Parts: sequence; structure tokens; C-alpha cells
Amino acid sequence: MENQEPTRLTRPRKRKKKNKGKWLLITLVCLLLVAGAGYIFRKQVALLAFDTFMKDTVAETLDQSYEKIDEEVKPEKVQNPFSVLLLGTDERKDEPGRSDTIIYSVVRPEDRKVLLISIPRDTYTEIAEENKKSKINAAYARGGIKRSVDTVENLVGNNVDFYATINFQGLKDVVDKLGGVHLPITKVIENKQKIHEKLRIEPNKPIYDGQDALSYARYREDSDFNRTMRHRVLIDAILARALEIQNITKLPDLLKVAGSNFKTNMTSTFMIDLAKSFYEGGMPTISNYMLKGEGAMRDSIWYYDPDQKDIEYIQKLIANWHDPNTPAAQLLEPVSDENKAAASGGK
Repeated sequence: MENQEPTRLTRPRKRKKKNKGKWLLITLVCLLLVAGAGYIFRKQVALLAFDTFMKDTVAETLDQSYEKIDEEVKPEKVQNPFSVLLLGTDERKDEPGRSDTIIYSVVRPEDRKVLLISIPRDTYTEIAEENKKSKINAAYARGGIKRSVDTVENLVGNNVDFYATINFQGLKDVVDKLGGVHLPITKVIENKQKIHEKLRIEPNKPIYDGQDALSYARYREDSDFNRTMRHRVLIDAILARALEIQNITKLPDLLKVAGSNFKTNMTSTFMIDLAKSFYEGGMPTISNYMLKGEGAMRDSIWYYDPDQKDIEYIQKLIANWHDPNTPAAQLLEPVSDENKAAASGGK
């Protein structure tokens, strides 16, 4: 009788271990059922599911994209305003990579506001460490992200806290994984010149896939202003799609798809906390502005000469948004340069 006691006591523990996976599955199913039961609690349940089942996987994937450029200590909490240099690179086998899209952004998490300042890739400015002027997108080709950051900082007169780069191939794959994006295309967009890669996008589609999104970003047969505008429209479309509740479960796959095409010096903890804060509160209000200037030819090469007064204006704009002591009511709103016709590809 005494020898049977240990055997009797160990059976419940074995049964519990055996059923552990089953109870996790049941828990997940229950969460999904509750999520479909009512709109009010969908976000809370989705976030709970994320923290329970996906957070570690997402963090591990994001850590693989982490690449610092200096020894500066960066903020780890999503609280004060911070700046991010967003670069869309076009790296191909037959040519050096250049930053095709350059956007200086200021994020104010507590105010749920984002400022995006587009800098045309052909902007004529001094390249850091070279003591000579050239197109700003050459900085990335000649010195990578460090030289790009230093060059942009010199131009806008404000520091860059973080950077994030994504290759256009990564952008294409991310859009496909999201199930496409909504784009305001009302006219046919098509490259016709022989010197440009062939592309054509049909208008008024309910959803556009990754190849269409990539073509939308690369189309170049109107103006630098319109092209930069399309880049901003595409960023807005991707953010809106990513924040839709049905896409939160795709986060691990999205990040795996981006893979080596995405690099940043933001830690996984910082990015996850930022994404969750935006997801809980809804899409942030985005204010857009583009550095103004005029085209000019030098040695048979076309450049974009930035207006000096406009440079001073964006310096003031950035300083105002980046200052944590600036109340939301006193943020300078950029003079609108939106052009809906440009966003649709019209000339």
C-alpha cells in the first residue's frame, strides 16, 4: 500500500504536462472567438494574443535587422518626440545602391502626430566628409547610412535620432504579404521613355499588389515633386493596411519577408512598444511637407536646387516638432503642398 502512493501522486502531473499544448490551443481559439464576438474589444484581444503568442518571435526577427551606426545611447521608451530618417533604397546588381526615397520624420507618440518632410533625391547639397556638393542620394552610395545621416543632418540643421532603410524589393514583398494596399490611382501610370524601365499600372483597382506598389514608387516620367508625393501616399497606405486588425497576426511573417531588406538602429523593444501604442490609439495624424526648389543643369547633369528660405523654414519646423516642451496646440502645421492629381499619376 505504501509503495502505491508515489505512483498515484505522479499521474496527475503527467496528465497536466500532456495536456499543456491542448490548453494553449484552446486558449488561442477562445481568444479568436471572443475577438469575433464584438467590435469594442477586438483591439484589446488582438494585443493580448500578440503579447501571449507572438511578441518573442517578432522581437527575435526585429533583432536581426538591428544595425547601429555609432555609440550614442538611444531612448528606449516611447515617450518624447524623436526623429527617424526613412530611406527607400534601390540597390541592384549592376549599380551601387542609392537612396531613392529620403524622408526626415518627427514622431510625437503622446500627441499621436507624425511630421514627414520629403527631400528630393536629386537635391544639390554638400555631401558629408567630402567637402563638395552633389545629389543628396549619392551620400548613401558613397558612404552608406552613416554618410546619409550626416548629410541630412547638415541640410536640415537637426539631429537624426534613428534611421530605417528598406530596399524596394522588400517593400514589394511586404505589400503582397499584407494582401495589397489601397492607392488613389485614377489615371494610367506608365513609363514610355526607353531609358526608363517599363511599367504600367491600371487605374481604379480596389486593391494594388506589391508589383503595382513598386511601380507606383518608381514611376518617374512627370516630376520629382509628384514622385516624392507618391512615395508619401504609399507610406500612408502601407501604415493604414498594417494597422488593420486582421493583419496583426501577420507581423512575424511580415518581418521575415522584409528580412535583410530592412535595417534600423531602433531596438525591437522600442519598435514593438511604438507599434502597439499606435495600434491601440488608431492611426496617427500625419503632416507632410516637401523641400521646395528648382531644377538646374550642371555639366549636363540635372539637379534640384533647394530654396534657401525653404531650408530655413523646414529647420524651424523640425525644431518645433522635435522639442518635447512644444504643446500639441503650438505645433507648426506645414503649409500644405498636397496635390491629389500628382498622387494619381496625372500630369
